Amino acid sequence: MISMDDITQEKRLKSTMVRYMTNEAAEQMVETGEVSFGGTPQTATVLYSDIRSGAAVFEDVDARDTVSMLNEYYASMVDVVVKHGGMLDKHIGNAVMAVFGAPFPGDDDAVKAVTAANDMMRALNAMNVERVKRGGSKILTRVGVNTGELISGNIGGPNSLDYAIVGDSVKLATQLEDAANEYDVQILLGSATVDAVQGAGLKIRELDIIRVKGENRPVPIFEALDHFDDDSFPNMDAAIEAFEKGLSLYRNRNWKEAMNAFSTALTLSAGDSPSRLYLERCLRYMATPPPENWDGIWVMTG
Repeated sequence: MISMDDITQEKRLKSTMVRYMTNEAAEQMVETGEVSFGGTPQTATVLYSDIRSGAAVFEDVDARDTVSMLNEYYASMVDVVVKHGGMLDKHIGNAVMAVFGAPFPGDDDAVKAVTAANDMMRALNAMNVERVKRGGSKILTRVGVNTGELISGNIGGPNSLDYAIVGDSVKLATQLEDAANEYDVQILLGSATVDAVQGAGLKIRELDIIRVKGENRPVPIFEALDHFDDDSFPNMDAAIEAFEKGLSLYRNRNWKEAMNAFSTALTLSAGDSPSRLYLERCLRYMATPPPENWDGIWVMTG
C-alpha cells in the first residue's frame, strides 16, 4: 500500500509538472527528487513577455472570442518556449513568464532563451497575418530576457504544486519588457544575457544604458534582431552601423553629427524606432544641453 501511494503521488506530481515543462524535465525532476519543496539558488535566464496591443486588440470582440484569441496566442507562445527547453513559470494576465536553466542548468540556456524570444516573434507575425485576413487586429508583444541568480523551487502541496522563480534578475526581466515598450522594440536583453550568448552568432545591438525605477545601478540594454527579415528591417546591417555611429557621437555630446548618423539609419530603414528616438533626444539636448556631469544614462520613469 505504501508503495502504491508513492507511485500515485509521483504520477500526480509529474502530471502537474508537465503543464509547464517538457515531459523529459518532469521525469528528471521526479527521478532526482527535485520535486521537494523549498527554493534553490542558481543562475538561469528568464523570459518575460506581455501583450502590448492595448485595448485595440479587444475592441468589438466578445468575451468568448477574447478567450479564443488568448488561448491561440498562449498555445503558440508556450509551444515555442517548450520547444527550446524552457519551462513555463506562469501566466500573469496577458503575460507569459518562462525560465531557461532551472531547475536543470545547461551550457546554452541564454542562447535558448534568446532564440525562443526570436521564434516567438516569428510565430506571432504568422499569427497576425491570419488575424488580419479574418478582419482582426494585430497582437503586439514585447519581450524582456535577463540572466542572473534567482531562487527556484516548488510552492504548495503535492495536490497544488506550483513551481516559482523569484529574485532581482526576474524583476529585471519584467522591467526590460516594460522598457521595450518605451524604445518601441520587440525584444530587449540584459547585459548578462548578451555576455552569455557571445559567439553564438546571434544578431544583437546595444540600445542604451538605463537606470530603472527603484534601482541605482545602471543597466545596459540590447535589442535582439534575428526575428527580422528584409521586409521588416530593410538594409539592417548598414542601418545598424549608422545607428552605432550615432550612439557613439551622442554619448560624446556631438548632437549634430549624431543626428546625421541617426538620419542615415532612418533613410536606410524608415521603421527603426530607436534611431527616431535618439533624433528626438539630440534635438532636445541641442536646445537644452545636459549638465557637464551627464553620463549618458537614461533614467526610466515608469
